[in-house]
Amino acid sequence: MGAPAGANQFWELFRIPVGGSRWALLTPPDVATNGALVLATHGGQTLVTGVRPSLHLDFSPVTGTSDGGTTWASRAPHPGLADSPDAVAAGPAGQLLAVGSNGQATVNRPGGGGWTGLTSARALAATTAGQACRLTSLSAASYTPAGDPFLGGRCARPGVAGIFAYRGGRWQAAGPTLPASLASRAQQVLRLTTAGPSNLALLQAGQGSAASLVAAWTSDGGKHWALSPPLALNGAHPVSTAFGHNGAVAVTLSSGHAETITRATAQWHALPALPPGRAVTLAFPPTGGLDALAADGSELTVWRLGSGEASWVKAQAMKVPIQYGSSS
Repeated sequence: MGAPAGANQFWELFRIPVGGSRWALLTPPDVATNGALVLATHGGQTLVTGVRPSLHLDFSPVTGTSDGGTTWASRAPHPGLADSPDAVAAGPAGQLLAVGSNGQATVNRPGGGGWTGLTSARALAATTAGQACRLTSLSAASYTPAGDPFLGGRCARPGVAGIFAYRGGRWQAAGPTLPASLASRAQQVLRLTTAGPSNLALLQAGQGSAASLVAAWTSDGGKHWALSPPLALNGAHPVSTAFGHNGAVAVTLSSGHAETITRATAQWHALPALPPGRAVTLAFPPTGGLDALAADGSELTVWRLGSGEASWVKAQAMKVPIQYGSSS
């Protein structure tokens, strides 16, 4: 929000409570958010945010809340989070797993310590699992339901999805086998996150006009996956993604369209034309349906699409206090 670009463009965080219908501003205080906010949650109680480096900020501040944003506590700053919405993940014992812009995967444990190395794109690429996919980079971090580190990345070998689980003291290939129609295309992991008791992945197969998306769900750390049908992008690319607690997935595309899918056995469903806004992202509110958060400068407008409805309905408008000049 704020300016279209530069020092007066900021990322803002909004929260809607369980059982509620209205969004409220929740951006962590006392840090310039020009470089994008990266979020991690665990168990519905803890929310951790990291800020990507930008402008004169050459590291990533990390802070968390366990009371809905009433109070925030700083964690050890990260040297620099990767340019990915899943660059940091929260584990069951309060530990954090992060992917850095330097290709390192590091862990931070509660108690005030710093970040320690777990692996790197180079080291993982040298393992049997990494060689099988010809791993070139890491892009996402998560934890399995059992608490094992889960990493996603880009593979150069066609048909192989770069998802890895750390079990029994070694890294194991844990990605799904994609449909035969996509077997000749290189894969990359765009998203790797959690929703309830499951991990969700969003994979892109191929590039340019030949690219397709596949959503994937697993509840056993990648031993078994359920896959969506491929979604042909027709030259567009994903702009933002949203996940529901029940595993639903929504994707906004650079073409101005949006698609959603509720489960692996369903088909992708085209949504009505998105509401106007300089930046529009989708979210699944706890009351059901789908919300479109449309930002324009310091104005946020929330549009709601109920189940079975054919058009967006304006549900909320709010003025967001943008601290212009605070990052200079």
